[in-house]
Amino acid sequence: MYVWEETQDFIEKVYIPDLLAVASFYKDWGAIGGTTNFHAWGEFPQSDKEPESLLMPRGVILNRNLNGAKMARQQLVTEHVARSWYKGKKDRHPFEGETQPQHGDYETNGKYTWLKAPRYEGSACEVGPLSRVLVAYAKGDKATQALVNKTLADLGIPVGALFSTLGRTAARGLETVIIGRAMPGWINELVANLKKGNDKTYTPWKMRDGMGYGLNDVPRGSLGHWIQIEKGKIKNYQYVVPSTWNLGPRDARGTKGPVEEALIGTPIADPKRPLEVLRTVHSFDPCIACAVHVIDPDSNQVYKVRAT
Repeated sequence: MYVWEETQDFIEKVYIPDLLAVASFYKDWGAIGGTTNFHAWGEFPQSDKEPESLLMPRGVILNRNLNGAKMARQQLVTEHVARSWYKGKKDRHPFEGETQPQHGDYETNGKYTWLKAPRYEGSACEVGPLSRVLVAYAKGDKATQALVNKTLADLGIPVGALFSTLGRTAARGLETVIIGRAMPGWINELVANLKKGNDKTYTPWKMRDGMGYGLNDVPRGSLGHWIQIEKGKIKNYQYVVPSTWNLGPRDARGTKGPVEEALIGTPIADPKRPLEVLRTVHSFDPCIACAVHVIDPDSNQVYKVRAT
């Protein structure tokens, strides 16, 4: 509890004030680096009922419509490879997903990445702290609305400024406050269980045939796992990680991924030092290592490639 108190004190008295102070000099970035659609599987269940009890709720916002937030459903997720160096061209749900690299002569006319292109109902969606905060805000979470509205008022900017690099950066700090304020209850619940002698940390299980999925949000955003088990063995396993959502390429229809979309129209003061591009890309907190893995099937060695 002492560690939590010290951390939360720093967040609310140092981190957030510093964030607001810096943001006040960059209000124009409230109109730069924005995307259109936002997705969150949600996180921190307060009971066995999911997604109803999630502290950060599950949902999807399309076309920046905060009044039209919907429940996010895993069956509406597909992955596209039309612009990726993988075999096949058909978009697939992860249960039927394939990850077959196209080795050899790489096609460079139209294909340009090892990332797939996740889509929700055909739409490219940003994931991460901003998406979680927007979904909570849109779904009427009072704590989130109060914190966001106060921040907007302090900066003197409209709610539309959230759809930007500025909003994305601010959301990381605001979400930290929201989660931090919920932690004392979790800590007290843990202590109460330990005092009762309930120290179980593992539930035994047995693999059986079937199909299943797991959905949650990690710091960078929506994370989904889909698995098919047959004859006691894994037949197919696919997962869609946050940086694949954010950094995925265009699909067959030409729909841009979130980072590509966010960079369009970014003003560059010095083309030789495009710091403005980095500012937006960094706001997504990208991790290509999470999105793409290159492994030698014989030695199981992970290769690191540096592009210059």
